[in-house]
Amino acid sequence: MSDGKLVKDLMTGIFEYPHIPYWFSINQAVRIIKISFISTRNYPEPLAILVFDEKYNLMGTLTLKDLLKGLEPRFMHATTKAQVPEEDERGLAFIWDSLFTKKSKELAEKPVSEVMSPAKYFADPNDPVTKAAFLMIHHNLVLLPVLENKKKFVGLVRMVEVFDEISNAITRE
Repeated sequence: MSDGKLVKDLMTGIFEYPHIPYWFSINQAVRIIKISFISTRNYPEPLAILVFDEKYNLMGTLTLKDLLKGLEPRFMHATTKAQVPEEDERGLAFIWDSLFTKKSKELAEKPVSEVMSPAKYFADPNDPVTKAAFLMIHHNLVLLPVLENKKKFVGLVRMVEVFDEISNAITRE
């Protein structure tokens, strides 16, 4: 990009998002999301929780989608569009609904490490924004952790800021 924007220019601070250890349950994570985001009406996009190990190394992120997938009964996981006609999706949703109260409460006791999105890809604060965009597009990420010197977690770059920067660059006259 012609103006030379770097990841550090768009980076969001890590304290915009709640942090939890990997052994917390889905239930505990849900409660934290409700307290941190829903009740305060503070909606940094995407709504996510950062998951850390004992040494405070980032292990991954936990989004609302990850949490809902973690509560979905196991027999639903193998189902694909090719296997289930659209009219049968309503039936599967009904089955999940009928099992939801009991089974999902059991599933909510699983540790978040089983449902989080592992942190595998990272940007450096001095990387160009286009590198962050490339990583996010090719690895289906909405949040990209930023590591300084390949080890210190210093922030996050979000798809919304990357999109905004790139869209501004192409619409400038």
